[in-house]
Amino acid sequence: MFILFGMPIAQIMLFGFAITNEINNVDIAILDKSKDAETKLIIDKISASKHFNIQDEIRNENQIEAVFKKGKVKAVLVFEKDFAQNLQTQKNGNVQVISDATDPNTANTITNYIQSILRNYQQELNKGTVNPYQIQVQSQMYYNPELKSVYNFVPGVMTVILMLVSAMMTSISITREKELGTMEILLVSPLKPFIVIIGKVFPYIFLSIINAIVIIVLSIFVFNVPVQGSLFLLGIESILFIITSLTLGVLISTISETQQTALMISLMGLMLPVILLSGFIFPLSSMPLPLQYISNIIPAKWFIIILKGIMLKGVGIAELWKETVILVIMALVFTAISVKKYKIRLE
Repeated sequence: MFILFGMPIAQIMLFGFAITNEINNVDIAILDKSKDAETKLIIDKISASKHFNIQDEIRNENQIEAVFKKGKVKAVLVFEKDFAQNLQTQKNGNVQVISDATDPNTANTITNYIQSILRNYQQELNKGTVNPYQIQVQSQMYYNPELKSVYNFVPGVMTVILMLVSAMMTSISITREKELGTMEILLVSPLKPFIVIIGKVFPYIFLSIINAIVIIVLSIFVFNVPVQGSLFLLGIESILFIITSLTLGVLISTISETQQTALMISLMGLMLPVILLSGFIFPLSSMPLPLQYISNIIPAKWFIIILKGIMLKGVGIAELWKETVILVIMALVFTAISVKKYKIRLE
């Protein structure tokens, strides 16, 4: 009854709130070389928009890449030196929009929104003037200058595949023992619950690692997705995510009585949240706050950040330590709950 009536309601609510082509509350940084009245008015106008939050004000171009590597800021707005003076004397001012193009669709949308705000400001300036002012907007895309969508989809698809395959493989492991009757043998054995859990997870680690290697090789040699960072770190982080996904699958299997139930929870309960709430397709900043909070418990969200950071930005563990610690904590929590839920007596 829950699957028949509960899942459709949850899914339509999730789709309705999560799927949007708009962007809201995107964090951007400002590099204001002019610091005059005109640039302040434009910055205030952008800050007042529901689409953007002014997250940081940087001092020079050398800080731009460092800001992007932190992962929070999605664009930097750069005002030329003497912007107001050039606008008054030459009737022309230049603004540059530098976007993090690891997600090309979001980068394009951010640029278009800023251009729209600047056009509105330009129209206000030109009211009642004979010689119109022109604000020229130049765009630059970091990490993906050709705006290849494959740079965004490969890390996302890799995450979804590893998450679903790993969780599904382990979710039916203990439930299969229950249905076949072999659980009795495990229960009368001297094995501790955590040994059984580790035994169920361990073989699937190698199978999932093979999957991860195949995906990475195809990404590099077929789709030409670069790996700017350390391959060793990429491998370690992938193994960590695999272990996290496998422990989640074991947790599902310990609370499910049948393989069918475990499979339904793995597919319907994980697939949509992983796709919609991981930031893979739709920007999380545009979703309602409750969904943003819920996304924090989705392991795929943190692994996508890690993948894009290593593969496209070339960042190291110094920038990705927080996401790594979160995945470690999730794996430990899932394992602890699984051990606690593991029943040492048959119903």
